[in-house]
Amino acid sequence: MVGARHASPLHGPLSGWNMETVAVRPRNREAAIRANRVVLSLSRHWLWAFLFVWGVYVWLPWLAPIFKQAGLETPARVIYAIYSTQCHQLPQRSFFLFGPQPMWSLEQIRAVWPAGNDPLRLREFVGNAEMGYKVAWSDRMVSLYTSIWFGAVVFGLLRGRVRPLRWPWFVLLVLPLALDGTSHFISDLAGIGQGFRDSNAWLAALTNHALPAWFYAGDALGSFNSWMRLISGVLTGLGVVWFAFPYADQYFQEVATTIEAKFQRAGVAV
Repeated sequence: MVGARHASPLHGPLSGWNMETVAVRPRNREAAIRANRVVLSLSRHWLWAFLFVWGVYVWLPWLAPIFKQAGLETPARVIYAIYSTQCHQLPQRSFFLFGPQPMWSLEQIRAVWPAGNDPLRLREFVGNAEMGYKVAWSDRMVSLYTSIWFGAVVFGLLRGRVRPLRWPWFVLLVLPLALDGTSHFISDLAGIGQGFRDSNAWLAALTNHALPAWFYAGDALGSFNSWMRLISGVLTGLGVVWFAFPYADQYFQEVATTIEAKFQRAGVAV
């Protein structure tokens, strides 16, 4: 029929283009093609994009102590300030770089930083030349978010061979962090260093004091609290990747296939 408008072979971001509109609005068509190319590229390389963006997020806190050690106060303060919105930054639960030991007890920190039981004052301590400087977020954040990054790397190596984790198993992997984090929160309500998770007397009694005293009390590296934060963080991080990434990969593959088909129908080179 004369004057009939033919259906366009392009849909989505490229929809609505017929022979008349292509002739009249070539700039809009080119803009739509460019937009689809961006989405196509992201769909093909979404994992690399994630590794880059998430990598910046999880490795930037380690630059804060490096900057402090190098005497670059301003960038160090900026990083500490940014991540103070993400984490409690309590020094007794943080890793330290450039010092004689990777973590310090609450008593050792109070000896040089008299903050009492005030967590807001305590979190301001970033270290010194003798003790080293703390990473900009806690050991739990390190274990949780860094394990997601490493899990994504492993997923990339096993891509196409990993089935999504079933949700009951995902819940099981997240449960230790939920229990450990909640119990720490409740314990800290009694005051920093005063709660049941600081002495872990219940665990000592449960195990009949079979392990050294330093294992039960405090947050030092190798203590029960330290192991629980590290293990529960890793389990949750890997669970997130195993549960979500196969679905994400399938979704982006479908998006890429759809755009490639649209380009083919429209005679646009992929």
